[in-house]
Amino acid sequence: MKYQSIREKLFAPVDIASLAYFRIAFGAIMLWEVWRYFDHGWIARYWIAPDFHFKYFGFGWVHPWPGIGMYIHFIVMGILAVLMMVGLYYRLSAILFFLGFTYVFLLDQMTYLNHFYLISLISFLMIFVPAHRAFSLDVKWRNITSLQTAPAWMLWILRFQIGAAYFFGGIAKLNRDWLRCEPFRTWLSWRTDFPLLGEFFTDEWMVYCMNYGGMLFDLLVVPFLLWKRTRIPAFLVAVLFHLMNARMFSIGIFPWFMIAATAIFFDPSWPRNFFGRSKGAKTLADDSLITPQRSQRWIIIGMIIYISVQLLVPLRHFLYPGYVSWTEEGHRFAWHMKLRDKDADVSFLLANPKTGEQWYVHPHEYLSNRQVDEMPSRPDMILQFAHYLEDIYQKKGIRDISVKARARASLNGRPEQWLLDPDIDLTQVNRTLAPADWIVPLKVPYPPAP
Repeated sequence: MKYQSIREKLFAPVDIASLAYFRIAFGAIMLWEVWRYFDHGWIARYWIAPDFHFKYFGFGWVHPWPGIGMYIHFIVMGILAVLMMVGLYYRLSAILFFLGFTYVFLLDQMTYLNHFYLISLISFLMIFVPAHRAFSLDVKWRNITSLQTAPAWMLWILRFQIGAAYFFGGIAKLNRDWLRCEPFRTWLSWRTDFPLLGEFFTDEWMVYCMNYGGMLFDLLVVPFLLWKRTRIPAFLVAVLFHLMNARMFSIGIFPWFMIAATAIFFDPSWPRNFFGRSKGAKTLADDSLITPQRSQRWIIIGMIIYISVQLLVPLRHFLYPGYVSWTEEGHRFAWHMKLRDKDADVSFLLANPKTGEQWYVHPHEYLSNRQVDEMPSRPDMILQFAHYLEDIYQKKGIRDISVKARARASLNGRPEQWLLDPDIDLTQVNRTLAPADWIVPLKVPYPPAP
């Protein structure tokens, strides 16, 4: 397809109604998510109570607000979510919400969730989408020009981002454990109380149907959503898939967000048709947001860069040796969802080189219960905590202390083994993006047969 043809398709006018719908749904779900943090007491538990936070590489400078600052931060995010939902001061609200949510996302590596990453990306894209130009208070109260259409690229970039989460979620399942139905087999066996189907969750035929069905759903749902003849059946399957996930797993707003977001694959005019407010084709074509040709070129360049990053980052784990579910190198930001069941425990052996004294430190002495649960299976977090212990004892006047991690783990039913080399002094290991040679390779390549 020639460049000119692609450009014409990207900047062709499409009904803005689906973008307005997406804005309303996104704002409403974000408001719900903010409320959940207050309701469950997570703000204090995750960011105020802990003395130590695990940092993403390169973002060690991001810290929680002092005092009641985190509560104020979430109140402001709730207000911004409402403003986005109703379309009031939308552009400013979208920018501030993206910054506010991404700040929270970067505060602690422990709280990483794929849907938090997705929300951060979506909120970034919403900055550039004029979703407030229809069905908004900006139009009604602030005399912002109402539009019936928007350039098609705005719709397609959102579809791409939602589709990437689905597709790469399926690609990630093409691994030796998932193809042998682990850890899904184990998880199903814990959920035999599921309505109607639960009694079959320990039967191998059900395990294989649901395991491979989930993988095929992730890989194929986007093509079926894009094809008009299969769009409605594919959407209904998506709704059923996410409702089952909501019932089976504790994954918060993710199923509901994906149900709402998947509707973006319908015809752009579907909200008007649904509510009986359809516009004629001529009316829509006459009310377009015209993009100057010079701007079109920069928009296309920006889209190419953004899409390239989103296609390459999920594949970066192939640059690392070893099994990503074991080493965790390249696991985040890659849509690796529900791929590992890891039982692990770690304690730290400290030694004073001057006196020869040795003693063990358990993470419970310094970390919250959730941090203690999350850290033992994640080598990079163990390394961070080892350096934290080094800093603590240096402040006590003990210099050149050595910290060795006694970390053992079992992945997807395999026998337990060392996760890290127990003889490595982690204070001598610098945190980098290079492969970690201090992680012990996985000795048993496949989980045991059922």
